[in-house]
Formats: sequence, structure tokens, C-alpha cells
Amino acid sequence: MSVPFTLYCKSYQTDLRRVVRLARSVAQFNEEEIPFYVSVPQSDAALFRQHLAGLPVHVIEDEAILAHTPYAGLDLAKALPGHLSQQVVKSEFWRLGLSDSYLCLDSDAAFIRPIRQSDFVWRDGTPYTVMDEGHEYLESALASGKMQALQDFQCEARRVQSLFKRDGRLYSFGPFPLPWHRAVWESLDREYLRPHGMNLVDAIRLAPLESRWYGEALLCFGAIPLMPCQPLFKVYHYAWQFDQDRRRGISDGQLAQLYAGVIYQSAWEREMDWPAEGGNWLSRAGRRIRRKLGRI
Repeated sequence: MSVPFTLYCKSYQTDLRRVVRLARSVAQFNEEEIPFYVSVPQSDAALFRQHLAGLPVHVIEDEAILAHTPYAGLDLAKALPGHLSQQVVKSEFWRLGLSDSYLCLDSDAAFIRPIRQSDFVWRDGTPYTVMDEGHEYLESALASGKMQALQDFQCEARRVQSLFKRDGRLYSFGPFPLPWHRAVWESLDREYLRPHGMNLVDAIRLAPLESRWYGEALLCFGAIPLMPCQPLFKVYHYAWQFDQDRRRGISDGQLAQLYAGVIYQSAWEREMDWPAEGGNWLSRAGRRIRRKLGRI
């Protein structure tokens, strides 16, 4: 049975511990018992069901989502590398018909305060659209000497923007988590992909930025009213940002006045990997040294 709104996370076994942390935060803070779904490859489903037993989460298989797509017969694992195929799965969750809109979460997220559907969806059922010009992220990147991040942002934004023939300001339609509405994905498919002889796999191959495809499709076709909002979660792009906040005494309780949750980037939280942190002892030691020096 379809409901107006759900929570959804696409994951795989390396992120098992992170998903357990996320599910526990949902159990603690989900005041309205919004349905929560996690999808994983079929080969990982039994593992996730075992470790998430007793928590308010429905584990489904990625293959069940892809079976509803126009390219159901495509072996996505062979067609795209993992970091791209997961974008396709996340963007196609709507095809299951479980909800009109959904909050698309990453495994490294955790809620830090009570949540209600109204945090993510306006009163008429329109989800808010996370949309700004990415200044917070870009300032952090520049402060850490990552000048390439600014150039990459501008290049990526212009690339997708140009496909929809839109000029003007460069927007960021992130960071995750993002509230998405099925009508926007449907409009992208109907108004852009099919007329160009494409499907979503082709789109992600062309420009591997699913949030930009959604955002530019919304601006172009207007499938739902545009209700912009700032990022819903506090995102720690780098470990040094997290350390800096803790030294300044900024707690989750304080962040909860502005954000529904926190994102801990898995790149510098590798001890959470399942079943163990990847790499040999030398690479693990190197990560810990870079972590202490504030370089990740």
C-alpha cells in the first residue's frame, strides 16, 4: 500500500555497521513511524536482515527495484561500476510505488532529534528541495587547500545545466539526504530521457550526478512546486571539521536546532567498515596518521 512519504537508504555489506547506527537513530527519533526501507544487493540481504532484526526497517533487494525499470534485463553490475550503479538504484526506488516521495539517505547518516514528515514535506505533500550554491562545502574545501573542489563543482554543474539548456547561477542540489518526489523522476524520464532515446543508466553514464539530474529536471519541467531549503543534515566533509566542532564545544544537541541529523563521511570513518577496516596494516596506519594530522 502506498503512503505519502517514506525513508529510504541504499546500502551494501561494507556499510552494514553504519546502517545499523542509522536504523537505531530512526528507532529513537521517528515520532510518526514513517516507513523506513533499506535496499541492498540480493547477496547481502540475509546479512542485513540478521543484523537489523528487531529494528523498524524493511530490507528489500536492489534487484526488486530494478525489475520495475525499462531496462530490467540489464546486468547493472556489469554495466556500471558500483559507485554509479548505486545512483541508479536510489533514483529508481520510486518505481516500487511505496510512496509519493521519499527521503533518500546514505548509510553514513544518523538522526539526532525527533523527526516528523513535516520536516521534509510541505503541507500539500510537496517535498522540500535541498538547493543552494554550495558555498559551505566550497568554503571548507578552499580552507583545506582543495582548490580542485571548486573547479569540479563548477564543471559538474555546468555540464548537467547545459543538457537542459539552462543558463544562470550554478546550483547544488545536495548534500544528501534529499527528499525526492516520484513526479520529478517521471518527468525526467518522460520529457527528457525517452525523447533522447535514453534511460537513467545512460544518463548516469553521461553525467554521474543523480541529484543534479533531479534538480535540473525539476527546474526545467516543474513537475512539483519548488520549495527550496538548506541542507537537512550537518555534513562533515572532512574529519578536521568534526574535530574542530568538538573542540569548540558544538554538540549534537546544539546542531539539532538547525539539522535533523549528521553525516559522518565514511572515507575517514573506515573503522566502521564491515567486517573489518579495509587495506593492509600499512594503509590503515597511514589513514590514522592522516586523520590525526587533519588531512582527511
